[in-house]
Amino acid sequence: MVQSSRVGAHRRSGIGARQIADALKDQLLAGVFGSDRRLPSSRALAQELGVSRTTVTAAYDQLLAEGFIEVRQGSRPRAVAAMIGSPAAPIPAQAHAAARLSAYALRVKGHEPEAKSDHAPLFADFRHGVLSATDFPVTAWKRAMNAAIDRRAASLDYGSPSGSLRLRKAIQGYLWRARTIRCDPEQIIVVAGAQQGFDLCARLLLDPGDQFVAEDPCYPTARSAFAAVGADCVAIPADASGLETRRLSDVEARLAYVTPSHQFPLGGVLPVSRRQELLRWARDRQAYVIEDDYDSEYRYDIHPVPPLHTLDDGERVIYGGTVSKTLSPGLRLGYLVVPPGLARVFAAAKDLSDRHASLNEQAALASLIEDGGYERHVRRVRRLNHERRATLLNALDYGLGDRATVEGADAGLHVVLWLNEVPRDREAALVLAARAAGVGLYGIGPLYHGSGEGVRPDRAGFVMGYASLDTRRIERGVHALAGLGL
Repeated sequence: MVQSSRVGAHRRSGIGARQIADALKDQLLAGVFGSDRRLPSSRALAQELGVSRTTVTAAYDQLLAEGFIEVRQGSRPRAVAAMIGSPAAPIPAQAHAAARLSAYALRVKGHEPEAKSDHAPLFADFRHGVLSATDFPVTAWKRAMNAAIDRRAASLDYGSPSGSLRLRKAIQGYLWRARTIRCDPEQIIVVAGAQQGFDLCARLLLDPGDQFVAEDPCYPTARSAFAAVGADCVAIPADASGLETRRLSDVEARLAYVTPSHQFPLGGVLPVSRRQELLRWARDRQAYVIEDDYDSEYRYDIHPVPPLHTLDDGERVIYGGTVSKTLSPGLRLGYLVVPPGLARVFAAAKDLSDRHASLNEQAALASLIEDGGYERHVRRVRRLNHERRATLLNALDYGLGDRATVEGADAGLHVVLWLNEVPRDREAALVLAARAAGVGLYGIGPLYHGSGEGVRPDRAGFVMGYASLDTRRIERGVHALAGLGL
C-alpha cells in the first residue's frame, strides 16, 4: 500500500486532484514505491483519502500525461521505472560550498542584511534611522493612495524608469523651495530608497580596482555598495567639521561619498572652504561627488545649510534625497539629481534593475507634495523630534553628567554618545548589557572603516536615535543605561 501520510494529511479538507498528483510525484521521486512499482487502485486510494474516485482518476490521468505512470487495462497503475528514485539523503555541506559564485557575489557574501531582532522586545530602542509609527500621516497618505489607485485603474502600463514626470516635477519644486537646488525634471531619477541610488552610482561610475573616497566613520551600507563592485575604499577621517579635505591632495579616486550637511554619524557641517576644496579635487580628477542629504529636514540649533550641489557647476555632484527620514523607510522612495550628461545612462540602468518604482506610491507622494501636505507633515515631525531631542539631551545630562560627551546634536535624528571613562574595547559588552536591561544601544565601531585605528577616540561610543520613541521611553531608557554604571 502507498505510504499516504503526506496525501492523507488532507483527508476531508477539500483535497483536489492536483494535490494528490503532486504528493504522489514526491513519493515516486523519493523512492517510496517497491520493486513492483504498483500504485493503489483508484477505488482504494479514494476510500483511504476520503475523496471521490473521480478525483483520484483525474490525479492518475495527470501523472499519466506527465509520464510518471503507465496504465494497462484491468491492472493497477504502475510507476515508470525511470521515475522511481531512492530515499533522499541529506545534501553534504561541501556541496553547498562548491557553488560557483561571481566575483561580485564573493564580495557581498560577508554583508549581513539588516533585519529586525528576534530577541525579547525592548522597552526603549535607541536605533537610529527608525521613525515613530504615530508620526506617519495616515489620513493624508490614504487619501493620496486611493486617488492614485483610481487614476491607475484606467492604465496598467509600465512607467518611466526615471520616475513619473509628475513626481519629478513635484520633487523639482520641493528641492527649490526647501534646498535652493535648481535642476530640470530630466535630471531627477526616482529610486527605491537611497540605497538603490548608491548601487546605481557604484555600478555606473566605478570599475574593479578603482578607488572611492568615504568619510571615516560613515554609513557602512553605502560604503559596502561601492566596495561590492570591486572598488577600494580610501577612508578619509571626519572631524567636528566633516570630511578632512586637506587629506585628498594625493588621492586619485573616481568617486567620493559624503554627507556634508550633517556628517553621519558625527554631525559635523562641512564649511564652505572645505566644500570648495572638495569640488576642486573632483574637477581636477574628473571624479564625481555623491552628496547624501539624508536628513536635511531636521535642523534645530542651526540654520538650514545649502547643499554642496548649489556650489557645483552641474557636472560633478550627484545629489541624493529620500523620504525615509520624513515619511517611512518602508516606502522605499528616494531620488537622485544627476548631471545632465548622466541622466540617460542612469535611466537605462534603473530600467534594467527594476523597471521603475511603484507607480501608485509615486503618484501618492506627488499628490502630497503638490497640495502642500508633505511640507506640513515635515514641519510637524520636526517639532516632535525637537521635543524628543531635548528630552534625550536633558536625560543624558542628568543621568551621566560629566561621564559622557554628546556630539552631533544640532540636527538630524540621532546623537553620538561618548563615554569619557570607558575604553572602546568595552563597547560590545555594554551593548549586550543594555539589551539585557531592555534597552537597544548601538556601538559606533562598525561605522568606522577597518579597525578605525588612529581615527576614532579610544573610548566607547554609541549612536543613539530618538525618532521612534516617545519622551517617556527616552527618559526610562537613559535611566536604565545610567543604572548599568556607564
